[in-house]
Amino acid sequence: MNLQSDDFELFGVPQRFAQDRAALDARWKELQREAHPDKFAAQGAAAQRVAMQWSVRINEAYQRLKDPMRRAAYLCELHGAPIQAEDNTAMPAAFLMQQMEWRESLEEAQSAAELDALDDGVQQAQSEALALCGQLIDQQRDYAAAAKQVRALMFIARFADDIERRRDQLGQ
Repeated sequence: MNLQSDDFELFGVPQRFAQDRAALDARWKELQREAHPDKFAAQGAAAQRVAMQWSVRINEAYQRLKDPMRRAAYLCELHGAPIQAEDNTAMPAAFLMQQMEWRESLEEAQSAAELDALDDGVQQAQSEALALCGQLIDQQRDYAAAAKQVRALMFIARFADDIERRRDQLGQ
């Protein structure tokens, strides 16, 4: 294992958006077994520290690879299209209008049924955005356009969290 490897290399999977979650899970367990600090107890504290670094590195890679949005962002970064979510919040007008409509619906929602309907629409938008990310990355290799989709996905994910907070406020 090489600490300088990218996450895909580390896990021995192709550098693409589409991934087999079960294969990622199995590889994570395998890598964790190989790098577990207890395996290096007889070799001393230094070897255990290195094993701990490996364990942390493996966990960080796993967290990125298993989450489709984080995986898409990572692929964009690897291919020279940084997400820059803090600096670049420009979105298409249609997307911004959708966000405004969702916000109004969220503020007006008074029942679980209204929140469920809003949540269904948000989940549908998220699924469509993830599918488009996959197409942009794996088929078109358009990482700049994929980075824009990732930024949109970040907005959608934050809004989904807002729905849950509203659900908690309403006690539902």
